[in-house]
Amino acid sequence: HGIRQLRTGWADGPAYITQCPITTGQSYIYNFTITGQRGTLLWHAHILWLRSTVHGAIVILPKCCVPYPFPKPDKEVVVVLAEWWKSDTEDVINEAIKSGLAPNVSDAHTINGFPGPVSDCPSQGGFTLHVEKGKTYLLRLINAALNEELFFKIAGHHLTIVEVDATYVKPFKTDTVLISPGQTTNVLLFADQKQGNYLVTVSPFMDAPIAVDNITATATLNYIGTLTNTPTILTTPPLENATTVATNFVNSLRSLNSKQYPASVPRTVDYNLYFTVGLGLNPCPTCKPGNGSRVVASINNLTFTLPTTALLQAHYFNINGVFTTDFPANPPYVFNYTGTPPSNLQTMNGTKVFRLAYNANVQLVLQGTGIVAPENHPIHLHGFSFYAVGRGPGNYNPMTDPMKFNLVDPIERNTIGVPSGGWVAIRFRADNPGVWFLHCHLEVHTTWGLKMAFLVDNGRGPNQSLLPPPIDLPKC
Repeated sequence: HGIRQLRTGWADGPAYITQCPITTGQSYIYNFTITGQRGTLLWHAHILWLRSTVHGAIVILPKCCVPYPFPKPDKEVVVVLAEWWKSDTEDVINEAIKSGLAPNVSDAHTINGFPGPVSDCPSQGGFTLHVEKGKTYLLRLINAALNEELFFKIAGHHLTIVEVDATYVKPFKTDTVLISPGQTTNVLLFADQKQGNYLVTVSPFMDAPIAVDNITATATLNYIGTLTNTPTILTTPPLENATTVATNFVNSLRSLNSKQYPASVPRTVDYNLYFTVGLGLNPCPTCKPGNGSRVVASINNLTFTLPTTALLQAHYFNINGVFTTDFPANPPYVFNYTGTPPSNLQTMNGTKVFRLAYNANVQLVLQGTGIVAPENHPIHLHGFSFYAVGRGPGNYNPMTDPMKFNLVDPIERNTIGVPSGGWVAIRFRADNPGVWFLHCHLEVHTTWGLKMAFLVDNGRGPNQSLLPPPIDLPKC
């Protein structure tokens, strides 16, 4: 997740997009380079809901003798945030698909695999981060949760944000981090408080009328030398619907934009795209709990249908009948996207991609809708990082909003939260040939069809063309 995969889309991973899934007893070698990349990223299974437990960190260190653009930490610690179900997650989503309703929420959140004390759950003590007074720690935070944006907080301590999604940022201090599924955030923790134990909390953010797992995961920050019977200093996590806390954090993010780490924002636009993202309701006669309807999700009113042949293979080998290239550049139906929804909540089904010329500059506005419920959508683009040049509430105004775009030091990411009842605008250069998945990183929304793909044509010559597939590429 987040690896550039320059011309190596065969190692990108999403099932039926760039490859067929690895079946029981099969193996596959992912072969790629990380030239020009460094920072915290992650890997995870990319089929069904398997990423709930099949995930981990990817840490790319700077080149030898290249320092961090911030105070060198004394120690680095990977902190993976996730969700846990008592049930098999495949059973959870299969039951939801059968009923047409939303799946059950998770039973706990975890910090490096531990929920901390949770009612009706045997506790294993929780994760403890041991620190030494006076030293500096780099925490590499990763949100591997399936369906929830999370707040991260440590009692009595401010955190200095120095990187997101493997991109350095202008450092700023905060007591609360917002991190969406698929996102990574590096923070500096200065162990400058008195000896003691300090509570660490991970709690959900949801400012829409959507059910979430409201159980707070806890861990302990322990100053080495603290007496065993010393009580833990507590903190209160933000409210579940703390929109202001979330917005302030997102608005504080700026690219470092230094001479060594410039922000290369596309200044011109070749493709100006406008995608609505949200939910819908389609007929389902067998969905009795849903009263004959099924909740779906879509981009530009298209609920994406996964093919049985991987898109990249179909593109490379010119296999007809797998996909079409007529994905709409704009919403097919115009309405008040964040206001009163239309009377018809149905979506279209299809396997469509949007074709981009090599090296073209793309501006994509992602517009949330209020159909069924407005909700924050963490949208992830494979194969590229992009610049988030604008963000706002309500409906995007193409006449006035671009005048407020930040084209100097916008944050560079691979996963961006479309705010509940609002929009974001991103820009990227299509300099990576292949087929690249764009989808909501809330796994329930991906399952429901909130996904599409870009097909980027080859450029000129072999260095601007997709490499041939490896011989061990999984077969469908």
